Amino acid sequence: MSRARPRLVIGVGNAFRRDDGAGLAVADRVAALAAPDAATVEVRRLDGEGVRLLDLWEGHDDVVLVDAASGDAAPGTVLSADGACPLPSAFCRSTHAFGVAEALALARALGRLPRRLTVLGVVGRDFGFGPDLSPPVRAAVERLAERLARS
Repeated sequence: MSRARPRLVIGVGNAFRRDDGAGLAVADRVAALAAPDAATVEVRRLDGEGVRLLDLWEGHDDVVLVDAASGDAAPGTVLSADGACPLPSAFCRSTHAFGVAEALALARALGRLPRRLTVLGVVGRDFGFGPDLSPPVRAAVERLAERLARS
């Protein structure tokens, strides 16, 4: 009997575009928090083109994708979407030519989605140049990472 692979958490973003680095920060924090029990969660980072997601989640049934989001919600708000469906507009902005929304549409068309794909977006405030997250996004990153490391 083969053992199921652990949940995969993929943090997406650009660490040098302020709040766009939220997904990467969540991934780093989950990895640090989950280190003693690495059998329950695996963490990966994606700071390049979204199409690479199809290879990153290959062989995983349960994937949580974390990215920055934009929209009318307050900065630091965590939005959730089912990756098997087209993403709401808050998830559709990207600093890359081929972002998360486009990668998920391609994966749906090719039948290459994981069995369960949850997309979480941390609403950002500042997407300018620089490495620091805004205070409400930094607080949301910590809360979200703790939740993902425990589940």
